[in-house]
Amino acid sequence: MTKVFPAINPDGYIQHPLHASERMWPETNCYVDLWIEVLSAAGLPPEAMLGFTLSQDFEGDQFTFFKVPLEDLEALYGIRVSELAIFDNVENHVLAQIERGRLCLLEMDSFYMPDTQGVGYGKEHGKTTVAINRLDVKNRSLDYFHNAGFFHLEGDDFSGLFQHHLEETAPPFLPYTEFAKFPDAPVSQHHIRTVAEQLLRHHFARRPSKNPVRAFAKVFPAQVEAMADRPFGFFHKYAFNTLRQLGANFELTASHLQWLGGEVRFGEAQQHALRIAEISKTVQFQLARAITRRKFDALTTVLDPAVDAWDLLMQDLTRSVGAASEAA
Repeated sequence: MTKVFPAINPDGYIQHPLHASERMWPETNCYVDLWIEVLSAAGLPPEAMLGFTLSQDFEGDQFTFFKVPLEDLEALYGIRVSELAIFDNVENHVLAQIERGRLCLLEMDSFYMPDTQGVGYGKEHGKTTVAINRLDVKNRSLDYFHNAGFFHLEGDDFSGLFQHHLEETAPPFLPYTEFAKFPDAPVSQHHIRTVAEQLLRHHFARRPSKNPVRAFAKVFPAQVEAMADRPFGFFHKYAFNTLRQLGANFELTASHLQWLGGEVRFGEAQQHALRIAEISKTVQFQLARAITRRKFDALTTVLDPAVDAWDLLMQDLTRSVGAASEAA
């Protein structure tokens, strides 16, 4: 049976170390987590792509949902990602691409995905991105990358995922779909490292002009108080789009800096990035307590160490990355 990556199976699949359980944020968001595992399956270092994390900003009500730019994937690894038009059954399109060695990334409903057991599976409809490595329409089964792992589903979950319950008069199922074309020949490790250095300088130049953590800290207590009367499930959505995106983003920044040389290259920048990740994790617990107790005054200063860490991170990178940019 055709697979994009024939050597891997859901049983016994080993996650990439960027998803190790001992990390502060072992899962980040569905798109970046998926690419970490896909690149690992392809024998490529996902740490190389993480320079884009430096450009994360606070968007007023949430932190940037950070995603690897598609042009970075092509520059680093020779992987071209394009939108796939859906004009037939989704399964037919996916099969056609798998047969050509291409991986399809689709926005699907986590309600039908067993790996979200306890969160979304069978409970709540939610949009998430998966990448299908193997598809068997006859036996209604598939193997797929999702979040920080590689999984299998079948039967009614397969039918639900592809919306087989829709009546003929219903609007067609047209999920947003991308497909990844891998290069004919693998790129060299030297090429990947050279391009990663270039992209680090590029994304550092695109960093926010003002401290985004400070901007978030100013509105954080009021945002929390405003949602105190919402159903508790809303807390998880808010935390995911604020503290988790912030903390996970900068833990990946730290991993990127370590991969490129660590303290020898960047001084204490890696530690400052980890400090932001750590504070975000701690504040997430404080947020839950504040909502339960309906006491919000303490939230006015809890992010101050992360605010300072962002400033220090950028100062250290200005001395290393910025100086290298000027020399170039």
